[in-house]
Amino acid sequence: MSEQKHIEIFTDGACSGNPGPGGWGAVLRYGGKIKELSGGEPATTNNRMELTAVIKALEALKESCHVTLTTDSKYVADAIEKGWAKGWKSRGWIKADKKPALNSDLWEQLLHLLEKHKLKIVWVKGHNGHPENERCDRLAVNEIEKYR
Repeated sequence: MSEQKHIEIFTDGACSGNPGPGGWGAVLRYGGKIKELSGGEPATTNNRMELTAVIKALEALKESCHVTLTTDSKYVADAIEKGWAKGWKSRGWIKADKKPALNSDLWEQLLHLLEKHKLKIVWVKGHNGHPENERCDRLAVNEIEKYR
C-alpha cells in the first residue's frame, strides 16, 4: 500500500455584515505546488464561509490524504477537534444545550469528507501576519467585492 500524501490546507472565510455577502479562500500546498481556491455567496454568514472553505479544499483532493488544516476559525477547529460536530450529528443536529446546531447541511458534508482523510488541525489567530492565512483572507474579501 502506498504512503498517503501530506497536504497542507489553509482556509479562511469572511462576511461583510453577518449575515451579508460572503467569501471564502483556500490555499492547498503539496510539495512545491500551490493551488488557490475561492468563492462566495451573496447572502451568508461568516461561519458558513469558514466551513465552505474547508469543504471546497477537501473536495479538491483526488485521493485520501494526511491533511494539516490551518484555520483561524475556532468554530471549525473546536467543533472538529473536540468532537462537537459528531455529537451534534448523533443527536440529530441538536447541541448539548438542546438548541439546534447551525449549518448542519455543511457539517454533514464536512464530516463525510473527514472520513476519507487523516486530519490535523492548527488554529492560528486571524489577521496576525500568518502569510497563508492572510492570503486566504484576501481571496475571501476579493470574492465579497463581487457582490457589492
